[in-house]
Amino acid sequence: MGIATIEELVRASALLTTDQSRASLISILVEQAQDISKSEIGALYAYPVENIKQTPLKMIFKRGKYEIQPSFSRESSLVQFMEDCGEALIIHSREDQFFKESLLNKKMNSAIVLPLNTAKRKIGILVLNSKKIDYYGKNRLHFLDAFTKLSGGMVHNVELFQEVKQKLKEIESLQRYQESIFSSMTNLLITTDEKGNIHYFNQAAAERLGMNKDIIGNDFEAFFKKQLNKKILKEITSTADSHKEILGLEGIYKGENREMDFALNISPLKGRLGKHEGLTLLFTDQSREQELKQKANMAVEERRIVKDMFARYMSADVLKNLMESPELVQLGGSKKDATVFFADIRGYTSFSEGQEPEYIIEILNEYFSEAVEIVIKYNGYIDKFIGDCIMAAWGVPVVNVDKDAISGVGCAVEIQELVKSKSRKFFHGKAEHLQVGIGMHSGPLISGNLGSSRRMDYSVIGDTVNIAARLEGVAGAGEVIITQQTRDLIGDHFKLKELKPVKVKGKDKPLHIFSVLKQVS
Repeated sequence: MGIATIEELVRASALLTTDQSRASLISILVEQAQDISKSEIGALYAYPVENIKQTPLKMIFKRGKYEIQPSFSRESSLVQFMEDCGEALIIHSREDQFFKESLLNKKMNSAIVLPLNTAKRKIGILVLNSKKIDYYGKNRLHFLDAFTKLSGGMVHNVELFQEVKQKLKEIESLQRYQESIFSSMTNLLITTDEKGNIHYFNQAAAERLGMNKDIIGNDFEAFFKKQLNKKILKEITSTADSHKEILGLEGIYKGENREMDFALNISPLKGRLGKHEGLTLLFTDQSREQELKQKANMAVEERRIVKDMFARYMSADVLKNLMESPELVQLGGSKKDATVFFADIRGYTSFSEGQEPEYIIEILNEYFSEAVEIVIKYNGYIDKFIGDCIMAAWGVPVVNVDKDAISGVGCAVEIQELVKSKSRKFFHGKAEHLQVGIGMHSGPLISGNLGSSRRMDYSVIGDTVNIAARLEGVAGAGEVIITQQTRDLIGDHFKLKELKPVKVKGKDKPLHIFSVLKQVS
């Protein structure tokens, strides 16, 4: 490789200038280095971008048909040597005692390893292998060393170019972000240049002051002399002369279609070395603020009503979601798919006969207190108490179709487990024989506020509710009975026992029902 080396270097270098992408430069480097040196293998192992010391150098481009290792450890003797000396390394044969890892395949007998660096950082190492012994001599070394260093410089230039492009993109992004902020402001923003001409206005100013792009460059005072009184215009001129900020000016903007009660802050714009470059005028539409305040007060009152109505009957998470959508509790209702259960005390009628009312209420309240906490724990909604029966629903007022039925059945199972527990804190003394039967059904229903504007109660109605109520009568003491529709929604989360279909009032065909034995997962 004599004169040809210079010619090949010029030709290969010219190829480096044909593309401005880092990946393309790397591929050209490896391909040309392998082709011109007639090596069997060419590969570039790159440092990680973050340059974390523990992270290995990974092979990012390879040329040649032979299998080679995918990475080099940062602790390997080869990598450490290249980092310490920063010069090319030649392995003449497999008999050499050091840096044998530079022979990337067992069929290779000589290698050359060259560092690829930029002025700022290390990029990686270029490894070339040949089957021939003592293959990489002085000429190949000079060519490959020069070409690699030239490539490092080109990669450096590309990285600088990419940095400039990124900085430009960031500046453009910041400009768009600033314009977006100005456009989304509810306050009216106008800026002037050093001569007092209109330079910029945001969307709010355009909409409420009737401004358009044609007025850019017009004298501010001349444009607004009919809409703003002389006192305000004088203060604006004064600020332009004194370069001092004025806050809290108040006045009335008199437009063709409406008047606007405003507060105005005037601030000077200063450039480099304090040079005056115009004014920023920030108008606050106080008339609109009053309207927004009234609407905000109404929204707060709506949320207060929702909280008062539901806080005792559902979990804090569900209540939070509901308060974010108070329209769900307006007069009227909507159709939803939900799961409903009725949990009734068995043996209550015979127990309550002859008992003092205060004692009966005490027994019920002790049971209800713990049962209700379980319902709330499972994100259910306590619809109402019907004597000794709890009516609850899942899927109202906030729907979670995938989990509603599972949560409802899980709640029913936990209530039954609590009733059967010896450590329960209710149903004691004369009430110790009391048990609970639970019926459940899933399907469409109507949920919403029922009543009048004077009194409304959020509730659920429909055939789904009726079927759940009928199944509560079918459920025996300690049982949880569900329909086929609920069973289809709960998957394999519970162990079930299919029962004989049952005929209930209001239905022509018997219902397929199941007894829930326990929760599986």
